Amino acid sequence: MVDSHSSESTASLDQVQRLERRLAREIGARKEAERLLEQKSLELFALNRNLAQLNASLEQRVQERTLELDRERHRAQEQAYRDPLTGLANRLVLQKHLQQAACSGEASSNVAVLYLDLDGFKAVNDSLGHPIGDELLCAVSARLRQCVRESDLVARIGGDEFVVLQMEAPQPRAGTDLAERLIRAVQAPFSIQSHQILIGTSIGIATASTASAEANSMLRDADIALYVAKAEGRGIWRAFEPEMNQQMQVRRHLEIALRCAVAEKEFEVFYQPLVQADTGDLMGFEALLRWSHPERGSISPAEFIPLAEETLLIKPLGAWVLEKACCDAARWPAPLKVAINLSPVQFVKGRLVDEVRHALSISGLDAARLELEITESVLLQNSDETLRLLKDLRDLGVQIAMDDFGTGYSSLSYLRSFPFDKIKIDRAFVQNLADGNGSLEIIRAVIGLGRALNMKVLAEGVETTEQFAALQAEGCDEVQGYLFSKPVALKDAWRTIANDQDRRSMLRSQHVFPQNLCLEGSVGAT
Repeated sequence: MVDSHSSESTASLDQVQRLERRLAREIGARKEAERLLEQKSLELFALNRNLAQLNASLEQRVQERTLELDRERHRAQEQAYRDPLTGLANRLVLQKHLQQAACSGEASSNVAVLYLDLDGFKAVNDSLGHPIGDELLCAVSARLRQCVRESDLVARIGGDEFVVLQMEAPQPRAGTDLAERLIRAVQAPFSIQSHQILIGTSIGIATASTASAEANSMLRDADIALYVAKAEGRGIWRAFEPEMNQQMQVRRHLEIALRCAVAEKEFEVFYQPLVQADTGDLMGFEALLRWSHPERGSISPAEFIPLAEETLLIKPLGAWVLEKACCDAARWPAPLKVAINLSPVQFVKGRLVDEVRHALSISGLDAARLELEITESVLLQNSDETLRLLKDLRDLGVQIAMDDFGTGYSSLSYLRSFPFDKIKIDRAFVQNLADGNGSLEIIRAVIGLGRALNMKVLAEGVETTEQFAALQAEGCDEVQGYLFSKPVALKDAWRTIANDQDRRSMLRSQHVFPQNLCLEGSVGAT
């Protein structure tokens, strides 16, 4: 019995111990489960926090990108309606405002379109480079803005082309007054980096009273008026007139004919004598280009030379004149010289020095007998580069003369910058000698300046014996004009040479000192 009871007690104890161990395992498992649950809860909290942060960051990035897209959209709109260089309105904005003005009912009396083209900008851009050209365009744009009212629109529609749309102003007076202000503003010198730049502008004006009130028609008619302004001398404005359409057609036909004439060498070089003032001796000739059109006859150089410069045909034409005149002069008795005018266009990205060198080489003309004439406008476009080219030309042995002296902005400063061989007094001073308006005093001052700088002085446009006598009295070195001879063909130039040689021989044989002798014995003789 005792053993049986003991066995039962042992079994119960074992069962209790097993239960305790099981309970301990379950308690441990529950604690582990609770620990894991707490860990997972913490991980889930951290995950939720990270998700919230990511969501906030994403929302911020979305907002930033939205703002960036809005800015890009705004910039795209600005680029679509603004000129990126100057910030002015572009052609799209101009067309929109033109259309609104044309439909407003006020266009017939209150709206004007002013079409501007810069004179001389291409030469600046080519010689000084595009960065300087871009700065110049921005400076021009600023000046144009200063000339207009808030109700007006200034637009850049091309390289150096601008349009001003003048609104709510009585026409045509308001448009012409504005054109005058714009021309004066652009003509004033520009200081770009280390360069002093002088350009100008020509302007065409159209109003609904002179053109159709349609937007495109007003712009077209202003463009036509601009071409007329440029053809008539640049630096001026012209208002559109219906007959200008016909003039444009004539100009287009003339350009076509000019291109053909250059290709076929349909030109001729005429020669006007250069005379020693104190002796009346023939010193040489100025070479002057002439064109005889097969249908229109003789066309004035004042008409076709500006067109040749605008179309750049003056470059091949100028090279031909150089070669032709040098070949003609090489056959004249030495030391008779030939003077040739150079266009400002020939100084821009051309081969001027090589062309002069070639003309001298192929003709055999002594370089000292070639005189190259330039106007102040040549120096205005890029003085440093132009002075370098002039020095290269001087190194060839040729003579350099400043033509039309006294008509530009800074003639005196250029005489200091480059040692010219000759100064040519503009014909306007000679023609006004008898008026007593100071022309004689100006001529006297220029002759004195020439003596001080060791430069010869020639007076152009001498037409009367009184003018000639006054120039002789002032000590002018050389003269030129219709008093001695108009420009003549080569065969007549040879006749002038023969007459001069005969006259000199006769005077030497008679020991007579010539006074007031014309080359061919009479005023205006040819």
